[in-house]
Amino acid sequence: MMLGLAPFILFYAGSTLSRSSYNTKQGVPLNQPVPFSHKHHVRELGIDCRFCHPSVEESGTAGIPPTETCMSCHSQIWTNSPILEPVRKSFETGEPIKFANGDKGWNLVNKVPEFVYFNHSIHIDRGIACNQCHGPVQEMHITFKGKPFAMAWCLECHREPEKFIYADPANTDMTPREQVFDLYRKIQAGDPLTAREKDIERGGMGARKKDERLTEEQLEKFYRLKKKQLEDCWICHR
Repeated sequence: MMLGLAPFILFYAGSTLSRSSYNTKQGVPLNQPVPFSHKHHVRELGIDCRFCHPSVEESGTAGIPPTETCMSCHSQIWTNSPILEPVRKSFETGEPIKFANGDKGWNLVNKVPEFVYFNHSIHIDRGIACNQCHGPVQEMHITFKGKPFAMAWCLECHREPEKFIYADPANTDMTPREQVFDLYRKIQAGDPLTAREKDIERGGMGARKKDERLTEEQLEKFYRLKKKQLEDCWICHR
């Protein structure tokens, strides 16, 4: 009897392990050459995401800021801080930021497999807020992966985009992209938030209620989205 159940037990164990944080690294802070705090820079100082990630609106990747971006502030403040020594050294030598052991570069926190095509600018242009994919970044002292990035998780949104697209009912004159970044302005300013906005602020998906969801015609007219096309394998696997 137990031998007959063995394949199912092994399948269940493997499936559970593959979806656990041990494999996905969801919620696991990664060691970095400099302990950069999004909470301090975004929540406390109010720095716009695009200051450090200027290509996020126009490129397929958010990008990692060059050392010069860091030094635009830190040439004036915290100039002798020991934890910023790798930044100063990188600026002086023109080489990438290094760990104490000499390893170069930052540990990439959010990454899709090589066989997956993902474009940041398209998602932001359609009204998908950063926190919906990355979790409550503005509350992270050390950045961690906020969502699993599993295929089933991506398809949940691709199959029902009308359920997750962010829209600010008070600023209908703004484009979806403008509304995304205005949400973070509101969070930083302490402005009143709707229930959906509060959920997104906490790192949730901000799902719309059924009576708030857009029709397919509205998706195509205002967001240039075709639901059937979003479920095509080619969209993510090119």
